[in-house]
Amino acid sequence: MSGRGRLFVAVIPPADVLELLATIPREPRPDVRYTTRDQWHVTLRFLGDADIDDASAALQRVDAPSVDALLGPRVERLGRSVAMVPCAGLDDLAAAVRNATVDMEHPVEAARGFVGHLTIARMKSARGCPASGFALAAPFTVTEVHLMRSHLSRDGSRYEVVASRSLRSDGLGSPR
Repeated sequence: MSGRGRLFVAVIPPADVLELLATIPREPRPDVRYTTRDQWHVTLRFLGDADIDDASAALQRVDAPSVDALLGPRVERLGRSVAMVPCAGLDDLAAAVRNATVDMEHPVEAARGFVGHLTIARMKSARGCPASGFALAAPFTVTEVHLMRSHLSRDGSRYEVVASRSLRSDGLGSPR
């Protein structure tokens, strides 16, 4: 695939973790838009509008071991408009992705640090999200990272995996 796209590098939790995330209550409210299973990921680095071939090549330069991550302990608020589940254990992996994509620096991304999280809902008002406070703990092992393309629409974003990179299984040497 070539051309340009709105790109980011992400971790997609395994199916058993996605099943657990599906148990989060989703009380309908007009000011809350819940994300869907096919949107659930942890963004390691936002690249913005970038060349797909260049970003794919940069992804292949990621040199990092598999890592253990933990979603939880509960749904929290991030800023004014996001309900999310924190994700711990990905700081070193996010740094490795940043190093591999350093020449693709996005101005917004450069100004903020990595905050591991999985977005559950977006809110239009300050009232918050009914799912806030819902407790869950979901450990998982990250064995690969993905270059994702975002297709924006009024109904929410649709994400497409355009490239993947396996992580080292032994903590040394080249990826598997």
